[in-house]
Amino acid sequence: MKKYLLLIWLLPIIVTAQQRPNIIYIMSDDHDANAISAYGSQLLATPNIDRLAKEGMLFKQAFVGNSICGPARATLLTGQHSHKNGMKDNRTRFDGSQITMPKLFQQYGYQTAIVGKWHLHTYPTGFDYWKILPGQGLYYQPRLISMTGDTNTYAGYATEVITKEAIDWLDKKRDDTKPFLLLLHHKAPHRYFFPSPKNIEAFRDKIFPEPATLYADTTGKGTAWKLQTMSILHDMKLSSDLKVDPVYLIDIPWLKPDSAEIAYYNSIFNRIPVTERERIKKIYSIRGEILQQQKPKGNDLLKLKYQWYMQDYLASAASVDESVGEILNYLDSTGLAKNTMVVYTSDQGFYLGQNGWFDKRWMYDVSMRTPLIIRWLGKIKAGSSNETMVQNIDYAPTFLAMAGITVPTSMHGLSLQPLLIQQKTTWNRKSLYYHFYEYEADHTVLQHLGVRTERYKLIYFYTVNEWQLFDLLKDPSEQRNLIQNKAYSGILADMKKELLRLRDQYDDHEMAGELK
Repeated sequence: MKKYLLLIWLLPIIVTAQQRPNIIYIMSDDHDANAISAYGSQLLATPNIDRLAKEGMLFKQAFVGNSICGPARATLLTGQHSHKNGMKDNRTRFDGSQITMPKLFQQYGYQTAIVGKWHLHTYPTGFDYWKILPGQGLYYQPRLISMTGDTNTYAGYATEVITKEAIDWLDKKRDDTKPFLLLLHHKAPHRYFFPSPKNIEAFRDKIFPEPATLYADTTGKGTAWKLQTMSILHDMKLSSDLKVDPVYLIDIPWLKPDSAEIAYYNSIFNRIPVTERERIKKIYSIRGEILQQQKPKGNDLLKLKYQWYMQDYLASAASVDESVGEILNYLDSTGLAKNTMVVYTSDQGFYLGQNGWFDKRWMYDVSMRTPLIIRWLGKIKAGSSNETMVQNIDYAPTFLAMAGITVPTSMHGLSLQPLLIQQKTTWNRKSLYYHFYEYEADHTVLQHLGVRTERYKLIYFYTVNEWQLFDLLKDPSEQRNLIQNKAYSGILADMKKELLRLRDQYDDHEMAGELK
């Protein structure tokens, strides 16, 4: 009788807990919106990610505040821009003692877990369960660190291993009396873009449309463009990036790889099981044969490298879409779909040949913009889209608000709940702030900060005192710097004022000095 009465007393608590949404946050690494068919991509069909869009809301103007891996992950956890959460670049150690979104979920009775890429140089805090890749992780035979501190090697392909481990936690290790928050973080399609064997085969002969600015002349665009090292032609490596066996290149002086590139090539292929290694090498040998026959230079070489880059990048992204499908199928089969909010995004955008580039980092929309799709069946209108400017500082406040948890005032972001649930199309934010810090590491993109409104963007490369102003309506590809155009002098003055206002609002004064 006492047990019966206790059950009656606990029932409202249990029901309330179960009515709060579970949340699965799926974040890929460097998956550009232009490689998702729900965003109109002609490059890659992503039927499973598209399903999320058909059953939820697609954000057309989602952006990040610092387009690089580690800082984007710290912003997810804290709801803060990089200068406040302390993770300004990929070399910093994240301070796990600060208030984070998963810790707040724990306090309100949620079970929290993260599986996959962490990349914050410390062990996770605020999670009841975690299993993470060391650093950037490996595509084949990936290693995962468990909560005991042990590092183990797992047979298979990283995307598939991470998906399997996430489903294993959902199915066997979580407490099913509690709502849960699961962060599922993929390595793919991060450089060096190594696809699974089946997708290497599927994409080997595909030809992709070239972006309008693939062969654009990038001279005369300022110091930052001159110093960057993210050119497909000059900086993308044939052996380490594009898997061309060095034996095909040793007799072509301008294509010959250095010893470090050869060593990396050997290390990545040695991780592939022998039964598949030779088949994969044979597929990629066609690239080496073409280079030997044509000995290309200039735009002829760029044309080849672009196609091979797209084949590998998109094939890697395809595995992420397959993973999304597995997660959705699991939710359907277990009855969890109805009350689980599923989020798909990337840590930032990525250059797919625009300006002849790869990688991210810049405040230009290609890298600042990120995909964002959110589904909660019966709560978020199916097939809806939103063009409001949102930012990754908004993710933590949104998840907390959707779960009925108070959002700390220390978080910079706004909850997307009014956009998602009430279908509002405007809110109290007219501009977005951006600050990129990492320079003398990969790709040598100069430090810069800036402000973006619906129509205009102002960027300040403060170490060289150079400004850029763009009219996004007339120049969406951001090719024409209007900083000297007198017709825009009023706009420039207004944008500088707005940038100063945002710097004060977010209290970001440490590195940039005075705006000139």
